[in-house]
Amino acid sequence: MKLSETAAVITGGASGLGEATARHFASQGAQVTLFDRDAERGEKVAAEIGGHFVQTDVTSDESVAKAIAHAVEKMGKITAAVNCAGIGTVGKTLGKEGPLPLSTFQITVDVNLVGSFNVARLAAAEMAKNAPDADGERGVIINTASIAAFDGQKGQVPYAASKGGIVGMTLPMARDLSRDSIRVMAIAPGIFLTPMLMGLPETAQQQLAADVPNPPRLGRPEEYGRLAAFIVEMGYLNGEVIRIDGALRMR
Repeated sequence: MKLSETAAVITGGASGLGEATARHFASQGAQVTLFDRDAERGEKVAAEIGGHFVQTDVTSDESVAKAIAHAVEKMGKITAAVNCAGIGTVGKTLGKEGPLPLSTFQITVDVNLVGSFNVARLAAAEMAKNAPDADGERGVIINTASIAAFDGQKGQVPYAASKGGIVGMTLPMARDLSRDSIRVMAIAPGIFLTPMLMGLPETAQQQLAADVPNPPRLGRPEEYGRLAAFIVEMGYLNGEVIRIDGALRMR
């Protein structure tokens, strides 16, 4: 699938990894529709890249269905879906204040895992309608996991569980959608310079970067975007999770 002929929906497209992916895709000629809850920022990014924006709650069946319909109306089709929407939460299973609130676990899994599946399933329904390209392909779905899925640290149970779910559904979803010629991949980023990390003091950022073996720095969101673009164009990649972390293994 050529990026220049791609029509992509990107969740979390108003900032961080999603924004970087949207900007890279658009720079290579792809049509892009951003899904995000932040309407002001989403509209701004969409206008800057010549794309479209829909205010979307990925955990809502109705909200995503309307967003998918809007994307098809604007772009004519959907051939790629990149799920970057997500939240990070911190809290030990049993902390000094007592057990972790169940709501913290539930919302993290709901946004990161259920939200990704919600968008994937509805995007797949539209991709299945596409005429196959020269390679017989109709679409590709890219979900965002994390190295926390493999190396979760203390206080990361909800986040690691949600990202572990992304890893776990990659292969069976790829198998489910094989008859429709839709590929499914996941990217597991390490420590990236997203808005959350950018709010940390410079010294804290440097300490985090020092743990990365090579190159000893934080990941750049545009590197995620370039990997996502490579996956779109590399048609034999399917059912796999790719770590992008500078060989970092969390302790």
